[in-house]
Amino acid sequence: MPMQAPDIEALLRETFPNATIEVQGNDGVHMAAMVIDESFRGKNRVQQQRAVYAALKGKMDGPSGELHALALTTKAPD
Repeated sequence: MPMQAPDIEALLRETFPNATIEVQGNDGVHMAAMVIDESFRGKNRVQQQRAVYAALKGKMDGPSGELHALALTTKAPD
């Protein structure tokens, strides 16, 4: 079953409770997320995105994953 924006945000919020999180998309398969969190400070983009993928707890793993594509924007707060 495809994931919806509120489901994705809830998973991300478990790992990043104080983050600014915006999830967009309405087809349940191809989504976009922006995560701004202090924990990203000093980490490169790859490290930040790996942290977000880990927070999704395998929902993007393999061809049978519930989430097919997630365009990510990650950064530390200004």
